[in-house]
Amino acid sequence: MAKIKVVVTDWEFEDLRFEESVLNAFQEIELVGANCRTEDEVIEACRDADGILNQYAPLSKRVIESLRNCKVIARYGVGVNTIDLEAASEKGICVANVPDYCMDEVSDHALALLLSWTRKVVVANQHVKAGHWDFKITRPIHRLRDKTLGLVGFGKIPQSLAEKVKPLGMHVIAADPFFPAEEARRKGVTLVSLGTLAEQSDIISVHAPLTPSTKGMLGKEQFARMKKSPLIINTARGPVIDEAALIEALNNGQVSGAALDVTEVEPIGENHPFLKMENVILTPHVAWYSEEAEAEMRVKVASGVADVLIHKEYPKYLVNHDVKNIARLGNGVGSGRY
Repeated sequence: MAKIKVVVTDWEFEDLRFEESVLNAFQEIELVGANCRTEDEVIEACRDADGILNQYAPLSKRVIESLRNCKVIARYGVGVNTIDLEAASEKGICVANVPDYCMDEVSDHALALLLSWTRKVVVANQHVKAGHWDFKITRPIHRLRDKTLGLVGFGKIPQSLAEKVKPLGMHVIAADPFFPAEEARRKGVTLVSLGTLAEQSDIISVHAPLTPSTKGMLGKEQFARMKKSPLIINTARGPVIDEAALIEALNNGQVSGAALDVTEVEPIGENHPFLKMENVILTPHVAWYSEEAEAEMRVKVASGVADVLIHKEYPKYLVNHDVKNIARLGNGVGSGRY
């Protein structure tokens, strides 16, 4: 009997031991590691795959239409912007992610960026290491108590960040058209429009997923409404912010600074203006990472594939719910539906 083929399109990990620990428990599964970067490479590696684990390799409509046997695609992480969800649903392919593996890590990192920038930690560190000792290099620093933090998106990660800043005495508002206002109030957060958030926030932290409707959602219009020259923090996805508009806002004072874990293009280009801007802090898309979070993510991604192919269930973290009643659960080896 033919094996159930599961392909890992690409990965940045040292090995696939966590994926193997889950999937090699099923003798009928063959786990195949690929090293795909382009659509053509993904098509070649995954054409006959029953399941796919995906990190950054593109799973476009063209790629998905080439898949003959695929029943499930599981993405490492929260975002699924590498995958054409509509094409997957039309093909009857379940798409899964891991929305809960790094809530503490990302909210901790956003808080670390907030504190590092407002307390001028990076500036002070560079100053002392250059042989100086003068606190005035950090001027001005303002206390955080009674300042307003605006959260763009109010999912699990920004909810965690909201709890973490409360002991600092900060007020928290959020812009999220899909979150119930009454539930936000119970959490001590006021829901507002994106425009109101831009006007009222001293610090803005971006947590919206990247979708066609959120791409560039923080742009010229929003920066023009920022009366307090806020700090902008982004630990979500770079393209949620119009980068050219942000650079202009940083230069003209509409925004006082930026602390970014993500950029529009990654890795950041060697001539990017951010690299020379003293009011910008950059980290290399590391907010998600801890040893524990990485292990949890990889186990859950592999388990999502096993849910569909072995247990004949929808994955716990199904993203495209419109695929229900269309998807083919189970291995279906050799059925040739596509």
